[in-house]
Amino acid sequence: MAQDSVDLSCDYQFWMQKLSVWEQASTLGTQQDTCVHLARFQEFLRKMYEALKEMDSNTIFERFPTIDQLLAKACWNPFILAYDESQKILIWCLCCLINKEPQNSRQSKLNSWVQGVLSHILSALRFDKEVALFTQGLGYAPIDYYPGLLKNMVLSLASELRENHLNGFNTQRRKKISLPMSAVVCLWLRHLPSLEKAMLHLFEKLISSERNCLRRIECFIKDSLLPQAACHPAIFRVVDEMFRCALLETDGAPEIIATIQVFTQCFLEALEKENKQLRFALKTYFPYTSPSLAMVLLQDPQDVPRGRWLQTLKHISELLREAVEDQTHGSRGGPLESWFLFIHFGGWAEMVAEQLLRSAAEPPAALLWLLAFYYSPHDGRQQRAQTMVQVKAVLGHLLAMSRSSSLSARDLQTAAGQDTETDPRAPAQQLIRHLLLNFVLWAPGGHTIARDVITLMAHTAEITHEIIGFLDQTLYRWDRLGIESPRSGKLARELLKELQTQV
Repeated sequence: MAQDSVDLSCDYQFWMQKLSVWEQASTLGTQQDTCVHLARFQEFLRKMYEALKEMDSNTIFERFPTIDQLLAKACWNPFILAYDESQKILIWCLCCLINKEPQNSRQSKLNSWVQGVLSHILSALRFDKEVALFTQGLGYAPIDYYPGLLKNMVLSLASELRENHLNGFNTQRRKKISLPMSAVVCLWLRHLPSLEKAMLHLFEKLISSERNCLRRIECFIKDSLLPQAACHPAIFRVVDEMFRCALLETDGAPEIIATIQVFTQCFLEALEKENKQLRFALKTYFPYTSPSLAMVLLQDPQDVPRGRWLQTLKHISELLREAVEDQTHGSRGGPLESWFLFIHFGGWAEMVAEQLLRSAAEPPAALLWLLAFYYSPHDGRQQRAQTMVQVKAVLGHLLAMSRSSSLSARDLQTAAGQDTETDPRAPAQQLIRHLLLNFVLWAPGGHTIARDVITLMAHTAEITHEIIGFLDQTLYRWDRLGIESPRSGKLARELLKELQTQV
């Protein structure tokens, strides 16, 4: 309990200073900082309430002499007051200050002050007051806001009624009121639950849709307006954090990784459309990584000459290895944070195996490390080194077999160690399966045995879905980068279609 008390006092001083800074909410920087810290501030308020409800009014002011100032600053901040949970907890905290039977004029004045602040909170919940408070905080006058909102709503309703008339009033269509992008961003910055709801709606659509179809996922993501809104760093951070939670909850499911990569691609396209030069520093979007690593990853492989792809991947590997192995495991900027950043950029992450298989030279250690890290970020140095040795040996066997005049699926599986009793769900086994799939797509003799290889590999529904996902993602990436060969593309599409009919 003593430690809790010390922690709360330290947090109190921190948030008192923050609230003083946030009072100057006319600048974009303070608005952005408020949105980024809202969740933590809400948690502080909850802890504060737990402490206050155990004390009487006199004890509260002995312990926290400026508690009235702190709560007042929070209650007059439109960005804090907009958050439903913050409103509720602020009301609870204020009620703790009330003296049920005031003994002197100071206590009576305090009661009057609390009642006034509560009245302010409750009046701010009305729509017209809320909009005025918010638009004023953003620097807009209500006279500029209301006509635009009304005009947009009327146009949307007219358009919808026209569509319903032409379609025989199809009730299966949504009654959808569209808002300008600027209004959507303002709404999501102002009211975080609506942003969270938009993300949950996107997750629901992704779950209910056909698995392993990145084109459809891309359409869902773009229709959600989230990539465009994420150009504002505060929104990007909330969205990215929800993706991180989904990734952890699913233990790194390939479908979630693919969705994050598609979202990042859509976000970067929106960012490029909005401004040719970054309005916000990269560190605002990716605060836990070095700017140099983020800058390299942000390069679209389409904009890098193909002859330099290998060199770029080596550079990415060097920067990641430095970030991963020079940090303590479990630190905020440690291995998992670096991996989370890397998986965003599928254009680079997914081409490592291809580059290794399409090169006849000795496999570069940097690429072996990058591949081992991508598939198993939890591993320590020693375990990752063992994976690198295993992958190097498999690559050697595959390279030798590519020169063979007669290939068989069984020999290929044996050479890759896929005929052992090893757990097929192990990350190293998934890595080797993807090497084999890349081999049959690119090796001169691989096309003839591709179906036999997949038949031997896909002995469970889970692995079948994994192979479908791999083929869909490969075709999606090839299409974007324009790197597929006609034969490989044709084979991949045929295999994908055949496997989809089986599940």
